[in-house]
Amino acid sequence: MTWIKTPKDWELPNQEITPEDIYLRRREFLSTTLKFSAAALMSMQPFPSPLQAAEINPPEKVEYTPESIASRFNNFYEFGVEKDQLWKSARKLQTENWTIEVGGLVKKPKTLEVDSLIHRFPEEERVYRLRCVEAWSVVIPWLGFPLRLLIDQLEPLPSARYVKFTTFLLPNIALPQKNRFWEPWPYTEGLTLEEARHDLTFMATGIYGHPLPGQHGAPIRLVVPWKYGFKSIKSIVGIDFTDKMPETFYTSLSPLEYDFSANVNPAIPYARWHQAFERIPGKEETEETLLYNGYAEQVASMYP
Repeated sequence: MTWIKTPKDWELPNQEITPEDIYLRRREFLSTTLKFSAAALMSMQPFPSPLQAAEINPPEKVEYTPESIASRFNNFYEFGVEKDQLWKSARKLQTENWTIEVGGLVKKPKTLEVDSLIHRFPEEERVYRLRCVEAWSVVIPWLGFPLRLLIDQLEPLPSARYVKFTTFLLPNIALPQKNRFWEPWPYTEGLTLEEARHDLTFMATGIYGHPLPGQHGAPIRLVVPWKYGFKSIKSIVGIDFTDKMPETFYTSLSPLEYDFSANVNPAIPYARWHQAFERIPGKEETEETLLYNGYAEQVASMYP
């Protein structure tokens, strides 16, 4: 599969990417570096060789979040709330023969095999800021493809206005789904069709030059960099097109705290957190939060 590096106006400089040695400490991945050849990776599983880190805008200097930190500092509510332990519990998720059911207002409902899907489109590397609603942020190099390429092939009907995403329901593996049975499992999220087609909206199948590990949403997840992180749903098993705004996990739990759009905005407190500043994992200082997480030039026109 061809790897593409096409500089965009939203790309961040190399220095912004969260350093790999901070983001992940999992022993299984310490030996996996960006220097692996395509042949080495392909011998483990069907995945292309990594690209060099993309050079990205906005121009302010930011550090690459080390992988050793990013892999040990995660949210994946299906596996609990202890950020430093999720990498262990998420290993239980078996992703072989993973499929995505496509339905709703679409020309032809179908089942997508993810192993085939990741080879359907040219693989790209996207270096994005990820801003959590809990007021912390990282900068991550993702591997995958723009969601709009998939949407074009799925052929939604003219009446479709929204896209709903659903993750797995496996309460025997993801114990919070069993222990917190009153919550609206499975986890769901949604975008307007315009947002889903935006060039920044990304389907990630890899990170730091290797396939997604469990805690990052293996085998395939959404990345929407101008929204709070909970919108970037992990381990997707369903995509549905609809003419009505879908009810999502957090908006159904607490509609006064979580709205559907969830765009990063430093001027507006969101959920239980003030949003003007953000913590950087592995560092003591904080940084000012940018409107739309620094992507205002690209996305503000969607929100009059």
